[in-house]
Amino acid sequence: MPTPPPPDVPASPVVAEIERALHRITYLSTRARQHERLMALAGVPMDRAAVALLRRMADAEPMRPGELAARLGVEASHVTRTVQQLEKSGHVTRVPDPDDRRAQRIELTDAGREAIARIRETGVRGMQAALAHWSPEDLRQLATLFHRMVDDFLAHATDEEPDRAPTP
Repeated sequence: MPTPPPPDVPASPVVAEIERALHRITYLSTRARQHERLMALAGVPMDRAAVALLRRMADAEPMRPGELAARLGVEASHVTRTVQQLEKSGHVTRVPDPDDRRAQRIELTDAGREAIARIRETGVRGMQAALAHWSPEDLRQLATLFHRMVDDFLAHATDEEPDRAPTP
């Protein structure tokens, strides 16, 4: 992995524009009003922390709460509270850890899988509507470059924080 430039070297104007665009899209996608709208359209009344946890779990095998906290980059107490909330609503359940019967892993229930599928489908439909005028080639190129950027960001974050587990 290349070493970042020294702080006294000015950033490339193109990289500065990418950072600005990422900030704008992050701001738009994390607004409370946007979240509430997405949840209403999906028919899933759930807070942002619960959705983040379900999304992460949907892409992985059942895992221990501590591992889930590390992958989300949050404190274990946040995961514990959210898991308790999701257990009460029937979206997750605790199962014995096959590697250590004293420990437990968190697993999505059918209701949890259905909720995250509805949330994702609603998000995809909204994104598809916003990008409807893009050509298929532009969409393929954007998807390829986005995945490449995320992979590079994850590699860079892993280099900076060796104690954090990378997310696939």
